[in-house]
Amino acid sequence: MSPMIPDLENYFRGFIPPRDALLLELEEEAARESIPLVGPVVGELLYILARTAGARNVLELGTATGYSAIYLARALPPGGKMITLELDEAMARRARANFVKAGLENRVEVRVGQALDLMAAMSETFDLIFLDIDKESYLPALPHCRRLLKVGGLLVADNVGFAGADPFNREIFGQGGWRVVHLLSWLPQHSPEKDGLSLALRVE
Repeated sequence: MSPMIPDLENYFRGFIPPRDALLLELEEEAARESIPLVGPVVGELLYILARTAGARNVLELGTATGYSAIYLARALPPGGKMITLELDEAMARRARANFVKAGLENRVEVRVGQALDLMAAMSETFDLIFLDIDKESYLPALPHCRRLLKVGGLLVADNVGFAGADPFNREIFGQGGWRVVHLLSWLPQHSPEKDGLSLALRVE
């Protein structure tokens, strides 16, 4: 059997496509201001998932400065639409400015408020939902995600390796109507801690 490549994390990071100046700027801001963002590995994964799913309508819970939303919005076809929910008004303003810089202001709508309250009032149907808010809110958000996600749609949940996400992990794994896989991932900014990403397909 062929031996493993040493230092796999850095090895695979060598294959991340180059980011543009805006994404690099947001990464630098995040490091400087301790703003959580998904990083280029998960960003590329989100782009690939959205493209593969043929997503035209995407919902994101947790905008921050708009880093992950830029990856998702860029994956949408002409006429595609994304809604992203952010609790903090100041952060939402920063995200809107970044969407303008990215030329995505007509594709991404930012709604400000508590995610669970905003979702409860929504009636749209989405092809993909990205869940990246406080982990204790993942479980109460799950019924809203199921209602708003079309059958055949994809629910992506970040940071499911944190203890606050454990009730969500157990519920979605044991609940009918989903096909779920949990992926182990590294947290580069918190090494050597590990984290997880959950992919759930709504099948009924």
